[in-house]
Amino acid sequence: MNARPSFRAQVLQAREDAIVDTVNRLLAEKGFDAMTVDLVAAEVGIAKASLYKHFASKEQLAAAAMVRVLDRALAFMAGPDCAGADALERLKAVARWTMQVQLAGQMPSLPAQNSTLRGALVADRVYMDRLLQLSEQLGEWIDEAQQGGQLHAGLPGEVVLYTLFARACDPVLGVLKAGGSYSDAQIIDWLLMSCFEGLGAPAARPRKGR
Repeated sequence: MNARPSFRAQVLQAREDAIVDTVNRLLAEKGFDAMTVDLVAAEVGIAKASLYKHFASKEQLAAAAMVRVLDRALAFMAGPDCAGADALERLKAVARWTMQVQLAGQMPSLPAQNSTLRGALVADRVYMDRLLQLSEQLGEWIDEAQQGGQLHAGLPGEVVLYTLFARACDPVLGVLKAGGSYSDAQIIDWLLMSCFEGLGAPAARPRKGR
């Protein structure tokens, strides 16, 4: 039987969870560049020195937030929403989930070009392990959907994979939501349609003979 964590260990874990939750929210609201360690400490209500006992840098804070999101994504992919569905429907379900998370203000926003952050993420073994797990699972589903004729077989799997990743940080979601003309469900349905069916008009159906 596993020993119960000590009270001190529970307190430290609760503080770390609060830090990561706060970082996740601030990254979603402000982005990596505008988020500061001082702001995180103030939001959590702890001294900056206490925060540094858990995370040594702003980059490590961002990595922890990304690990949290990847864990949520992996749990979703192993859950009932993807169980029993064909490969294409599983991919659509994941894309829908990522957009729901973003619209809920829970998706960290990280800059595409930042060598310091990129280096920290690559050096984070937990982050890289989760990212590899996610990529491999999606890659298998993409390959299955292409072999089954559900996705364009001429597209490299890597292109499809990165297109799906892009849905997690698609600025169109925020722009349409801010406009206030459409519901979250409408926005997600339309972006799924544009992602998986393209922007071209559907092929005209042949008329039935009288």
